[in-house]
Amino acid sequence: MLSSYPVLTSICPAEFHSQTAIEAAKRIHAQLKEMGKSAEDIRDITCRTHEACIRIIDKQHKPMDNFADRDHCIQYMVATMLVFNRLEATDYTDGGEAATSPLVEELRRNITCKEDPEFTRAYHDPHMRTIPNALIVTLKDSTVLEEAVVEAPLGHKLRREEAKPEILEKFERHLGPHFDSARVQELVELGQNKEKLENMGVDEYMDKYVKEKMEW
Repeated sequence: MLSSYPVLTSICPAEFHSQTAIEAAKRIHAQLKEMGKSAEDIRDITCRTHEACIRIIDKQHKPMDNFADRDHCIQYMVATMLVFNRLEATDYTDGGEAATSPLVEELRRNITCKEDPEFTRAYHDPHMRTIPNALIVTLKDSTVLEEAVVEAPLGHKLRREEAKPEILEKFERHLGPHFDSARVQELVELGQNKEKLENMGVDEYMDKYVKEKMEW
């Protein structure tokens, strides 16, 4: 299931072009905590990124009116991670904690994207296809943190092995609300058994996800 196919297996619910920026923001959150500081101490952030990111999700000054605006705004996603140390699907919903946070909005409007031509080349290079992002944070006391650079996200072919535990944890977490523990364990183990999967009919495999009673 987790082979070396040239696909990106998403770990967090973030738009494709932002995923490395979210990981960089998570590292910065941890760094700030070690310093005895928080997102409230941030003055501004520069995001060094690739052209596609700027074209598609750079929305520094656009109003965040709905779910679609938020999940296609790199500034909103980075700010949410810096403030709450998380980015979940519920963080995009109207009226949610992140969507109504004055600090998230303040940070969002102080995150500026700038294209790095090398990042753009790496993004288009068929042998790399990375999604590079780098964050430089300046604090209100004028301290500038070391740039946090992430070139390929977890789940990318360059980081497939590193991502496996988190992918399996995500798979198990999403199965949990729908099946008992025995069925969850069966599906998780089956997903890691390449030989058994390849010798199983598609219909037989899909039948394992059918419930006798649908619960809404």
